[in-house]
Amino acid sequence: MVLSLPQATSPLAGVVKVPGDKSLAHRAALFAALAEGESEVANYPDSGVTRAMRGALDSLGVPSSLEGGVLRIKGNGMRPFPNSGATAYCGNSATTIRLLAGAVVATRSTAVLDGSEGLRKRPMDRIVEPLRQMGANIRCKGGCAPLHISPAPLEGIGYDLPVASAQVLSCLQIAALGAEGESRFVVNAPVRDHTTRMLRAMGAQVADAGREVFVEGLEKPLAPLHGTLPGDISSAAFLFAAAAIVPGSRVTVEGVGVNPTRTGVLDVLSRMGAKVTLANEREEMGESVADITLAAAQLRAVEISGDLVVRSIDEFPAIAAVAAFAEGRTEVHEAKELRYKETDRIAAIVAQLRALGAEVEEFDDGFAVQGGTLKGGTARANGDHRLAMSMALCGLRAPVSVEGAEILNESFPGFVPTLGSLET
Repeated sequence: MVLSLPQATSPLAGVVKVPGDKSLAHRAALFAALAEGESEVANYPDSGVTRAMRGALDSLGVPSSLEGGVLRIKGNGMRPFPNSGATAYCGNSATTIRLLAGAVVATRSTAVLDGSEGLRKRPMDRIVEPLRQMGANIRCKGGCAPLHISPAPLEGIGYDLPVASAQVLSCLQIAALGAEGESRFVVNAPVRDHTTRMLRAMGAQVADAGREVFVEGLEKPLAPLHGTLPGDISSAAFLFAAAAIVPGSRVTVEGVGVNPTRTGVLDVLSRMGAKVTLANEREEMGESVADITLAAAQLRAVEISGDLVVRSIDEFPAIAAVAAFAEGRTEVHEAKELRYKETDRIAAIVAQLRALGAEVEEFDDGFAVQGGTLKGGTARANGDHRLAMSMALCGLRAPVSVEGAEILNESFPGFVPTLGSLET
């Protein structure tokens, strides 16, 4: 599929909603499978990455239904998964395989966790090593999938994560639910705390003391989930980026999750000059939610590093697109983790912006974009859903075609019609 968005001839305006948060959706499905009783979760997104988790759970013997955006799962508790020895295919979803590994270990199940060719290249040793320290019987080749897991008793451990990763921390937190005693995990930078919030809401003993997280082995079953998922800020980021790129635009996205560990993109866009406001702030399923409005203004280049990188790690493709239309040179540093996403996002962002005529520079730990130099052309999605959408956004200001754009269905199937509804 080749995607070419029409160049904007007038400001974007309107009020829209986005599908439920994918990070929360992964956790909601998995934790519901580990709970006792039936869970019911509304605004559940139906996309490639969320189907990966549901499909893997189905393979292990815990099916779910999704009708009208409502997910229903009858939990299996912390017992071994019913389909012992099954292979659970995780598609291209690193979140699925890493979180599911923690659950398979915690429930003393037998399973093989595998995925796409791309997923087989993602580093898994960062979860395998600490899981083995807890006592897990887990095998892999070259630190990558497939993961072969057999039952083994677990003991609580103290572990310092070498890389600040929410996926790794969540995997270990889940495994710790099935361990004897207390586990203590230390991170060197802020990471998403969705797992802590949701497990705590389900009755688990999880304490978050800043850079330290403590998890007690479960003494009573997890309670089922009932609620509505907040809108996905990672999806909303592309709509905010579109509004920032097109002068005079004003776009509101209702019901978006504004967990402070995820709002880095809003801070970046604000620093670049866009006007960001929050209204109707409230709480859903333990998460902060708000209606967010972004009004376009003169864009200026910024430097991004440190904690702000961690808080906006998934939104850099969108940020790079905005940077292409900002005044000056935007630089990103301390973002080497981008090299281990669906693709090497540092190299991919640089290559595709360069294909569109932009002046860009690649660093080992980031990249730089000289604003005002993008001319247009043909970009390639490279099998990365976020790259597909970000390059397509450049078409709002220049003639751009994106090859392989069907991959955007992995995360935001409604991207094109939702963006189209904002045209005035």
